[in-house]
Amino acid sequence: MKWTKFRLKTTTEAEDIVICALADAGVEGAQIEDNVPLSGEDLQQMFVDIPPVAGPDDGTAYLTFYLDEDEDVDAVLARVKEELDSLRQFSEIGPCTIERSETEDKDWINNWKQYFHQFAVDDFLIVPSWEEVLPEHEGKRILHIDPGTAFGTGMHETTQLCIRQLKKYVTTGCEVLDVGTGSGILGIVALMLGAGHVFATDLDPCAVTAVSENLQANDISEDRMEAVIGNLIDDRQVQDLAGYEKYDMITANILAPVLVALTPQIVSHLKPGGIYITSGILDVKEKDVTQACEQAGLPVVEVTRQGEWVSVTARRPLQ
Repeated sequence: MKWTKFRLKTTTEAEDIVICALADAGVEGAQIEDNVPLSGEDLQQMFVDIPPVAGPDDGTAYLTFYLDEDEDVDAVLARVKEELDSLRQFSEIGPCTIERSETEDKDWINNWKQYFHQFAVDDFLIVPSWEEVLPEHEGKRILHIDPGTAFGTGMHETTQLCIRQLKKYVTTGCEVLDVGTGSGILGIVALMLGAGHVFATDLDPCAVTAVSENLQANDISEDRMEAVIGNLIDDRQVQDLAGYEKYDMITANILAPVLVALTPQIVSHLKPGGIYITSGILDVKEKDVTQACEQAGLPVVEVTRQGEWVSVTARRPLQ
């Protein structure tokens, strides 16, 4: 099979959210090329098809994706343009110019699996569906996650930061809202820690299937976590489905510009005294998110860090 290769120019800060936009347009996965140094763990566990370029990080990133000969390329590119135009309304995503070329036949969708192996986050062990639990990991909490075409394996620092915050703040039977749920990993962790129910939102239609499959993989009843597609920031139907002043805890592992837009809306969904856990924040954007929380009436109670990433936890006052 022949493939057409597309290389999109964006920024390192926006690369994750642009990948989400590509997924919303029907693109199943993208490679990242930038000058951000990779850790030893990254090199062992990530599918790096293009070696990192030596030199300083200039903030530029390239996202490469592939469409096969049976796809309506023009239609997909039209959807990509529509998603990117929508994204520009609330986030700086760079030029997003796209170069096009032909490439050889490869299994781009599945090759990355050989680089994703089980690993631990404190007492949690995240295990992909194609691996058995290794003997040395027996005794840990086992979390089976297969991200499929949705995001969220737990490998990224931002997800690990959120998992550690969930361990601190989840209480038995609490109600949780997970914004930008992806594979459902944070909602499932909350349920494993004792939460009663999770309502999850995402912009990617793949998330609903991923959440369902991962609930089944962890023997969790599907009625304990509901996933819907839509934007909690400005979609009144999604806001109404979520419900108001209902949640003991809200998690949002997205990116700083989206969190800034999201946070004013979060207040109406939190119970008085409720906890708001955010991540996906580069350290240079920490102040943007802490200010957004304070301005929305959510005092910051804790800031945690891992590498260049930050998690901000805030609480709605009891009034």
